[in-house]
Amino acid sequence: MKYKIYFLAAFLVMASAKTRAQTYLSSSAELIKRVLPKQHQFFLIQSIVSENGMDVFEIESKKNTIILRGNSGVAIASAFYYYLTEYAHCQITWNGVNLKLPKNLPIVKNKVRKSTPYEYRYYLNYCTFNYSMSWWDWARWEKEIDWMALHGINMPLAITGEEYTWYLLYKEMGFSDNDLKDFFTGPAYFSWFWMGNIDGWGGPLPVDWMKSHFELQKKILTRQRSLGMKPVLPAFTGHVPAAFKKKFPNAKLKATNWTNGFADTYILDSEDPMFAAIGKKFLQKQTALLGTDHLYSADTFNENEPPSSEPDFLGKLSARIYDGMSQADPKAIWVMQGWLFYSDRKFWKEPQTEALLKAVPNDKMILLDLATEIEPVWKRTSGFYGKPWIWNMLHNFGGNTNLFGRMDVIATAPAQALNDLQSGKMKGIGLTMEGIEQNPVLYELMMANVWQSKPIDLKTWLPNFVFNRYGKNNPNAQKAWEILRKTVYNVPQDKYIRDGAESIIQARPTLDSLTRWAKTTLNYQERDLLPAWDELIKAAPTCGNSDGFQYDIVDVTRQAMANYALPLQRNFVTAYKKKDMVTFKAESQKFLQLIDDMDKLLATRKDFMLGPWVEQARTWGNNPAEKALYEMNAKDLITLWGDEKSPLNEYACRQWSGLFNDFYKPRWALFFKYASKAIDDQKEIDIKQFNREVSAWEWSWVNQRKDYPLKTVGSSVSIAIEMHKKYRSIIEKAHQYR
Repeated sequence: MKYKIYFLAAFLVMASAKTRAQTYLSSSAELIKRVLPKQHQFFLIQSIVSENGMDVFEIESKKNTIILRGNSGVAIASAFYYYLTEYAHCQITWNGVNLKLPKNLPIVKNKVRKSTPYEYRYYLNYCTFNYSMSWWDWARWEKEIDWMALHGINMPLAITGEEYTWYLLYKEMGFSDNDLKDFFTGPAYFSWFWMGNIDGWGGPLPVDWMKSHFELQKKILTRQRSLGMKPVLPAFTGHVPAAFKKKFPNAKLKATNWTNGFADTYILDSEDPMFAAIGKKFLQKQTALLGTDHLYSADTFNENEPPSSEPDFLGKLSARIYDGMSQADPKAIWVMQGWLFYSDRKFWKEPQTEALLKAVPNDKMILLDLATEIEPVWKRTSGFYGKPWIWNMLHNFGGNTNLFGRMDVIATAPAQALNDLQSGKMKGIGLTMEGIEQNPVLYELMMANVWQSKPIDLKTWLPNFVFNRYGKNNPNAQKAWEILRKTVYNVPQDKYIRDGAESIIQARPTLDSLTRWAKTTLNYQERDLLPAWDELIKAAPTCGNSDGFQYDIVDVTRQAMANYALPLQRNFVTAYKKKDMVTFKAESQKFLQLIDDMDKLLATRKDFMLGPWVEQARTWGNNPAEKALYEMNAKDLITLWGDEKSPLNEYACRQWSGLFNDFYKPRWALFFKYASKAIDDQKEIDIKQFNREVSAWEWSWVNQRKDYPLKTVGSSVSIAIEMHKKYRSIIEKAHQYR
């Protein structure tokens, strides 16, 4: 009898594995067909078994067929992308795609076999779901999931539609729609809502939105799981509606404030018996609705300090949060963003950090070192005190538009950490940017680490990237990228520069050279970027038909012009201080003309247009009121962030056509009006009055109904050449004396 049971169990395991393999094969075949609808039949996919449980793939040629083998859909998709990049010299990025394969597919002479040293390849940050993904439909999500699989991602954060599960649970607990109307934020602010920072802002949220995005989440999870990904779902962190205190007057609630101009939010104390009960109910309901892969995200103190720094308090708190998960799912693994250890290091010293982490069993928690390329927290926490952890590139804050990155760090540091005896249980690598669809080279480079345990040699990798991107091996293009590597994609070790600089154009008008969120400090000398611009212009006749080249020549031209705004601003500020009206008017006019020209340049690429962002937001509305609400959310997030008194204005600013001429230019025009009057009157600008007027104007702009162009205008290459001819020598002269 014992042997029969053993045989039956083994048979069931084998049958389950066979079913999973069939699902992976089917899903990866469909992915290949989506990517290459006319050539997919030349690829044959097969399943293989991993010897050590880690993802593995193989590639070989037989006659006219390319055989792709893998132990998961992600492994097969990665094999496919490896073939596309290494043999067919193609590329798929958010900002430029090259899929011009030769008629006869290149042969793989010797079988390729690659295995990953990383169990986990994590993807996404809470913020990405809003700074980039607020208005995505299934078609856009489908493309992104394909991108994930092609780049080896197997552990994506998945929080779309979370609000509907909570809505259902709170309704069961007796909360009315009126109780909840000031709880759920508008669609552009969910990230900070779920992290416990804000309630209600940008709402009230229509129930139709919740339902539609719950259905979207089901599609997302089904596709991700079919490829072998294990999505990270949300868990309860204690954040509850303000109405909770009326519904449950004896509950132990704490008011907390994010200090960014928003009202208090309420956290249920983990010592309250309801904490574990709600956490358990939420996971049970979520699992019933969406299934589970036993990975749960929970961040209790995102930019909010705990009420006590006592290690014993923090340890018990951490244990109770995990207990709430494990009661619903004994296999639960807590995935924690390690941002708090970076952003509030004054509080999270060694005793506090160690207490918080050690209270949970090592095999029940995974730490995300969220900005490892900026500051590796693992180095000052002894590899997170025995917890498995993931090396992540954060790179982008706010979805801002700038050329920036730490290319040498990304190429070498993950492998160095993996092979460092002091790194503890480093189990993966990942991408935790706040916004995507920018600087594609950094993301291609980071994910090239997935299938190797040694540092990447940029001397061979970068030229191959450029060849794949443009479809041409052009010496000018290659030289341009070598310059970019040494300028915008290099951060000197003796300087602390967290992220890329913005243009002074994007700052709320000022006589200063920067503002709190429109930082203008570059990680290179402005004039050192100009030769890269020159080389791309020279490469245009050869590479100009490439989608990636068209994006890049706009991006580099944009950056050179954006940098030029600062010396122009200094010129009119100097003229203002001297009360030199003639020079002030001439320099301020040049500044406004620069804005016009940048708007014209950016209008040639959808990547840099406001219109699609606003239109996609409005598309989700079922009636004029909903459309207006979503439009307000879309415009507010990338400008004021909050109301007209928001201290976060410009945090998520973008260099987009539409924003330049319709938002940044009118603000500066108003500022010049104030400054001109001050010169005439031989007085100083009334900055307080100006700020009151401009912030009221901004708030009006956020709330107004307006359509922006959806179609590009003009040739990216032609207009970039036009701007180069007009500005190149002027910019060089402006930067000579700095």
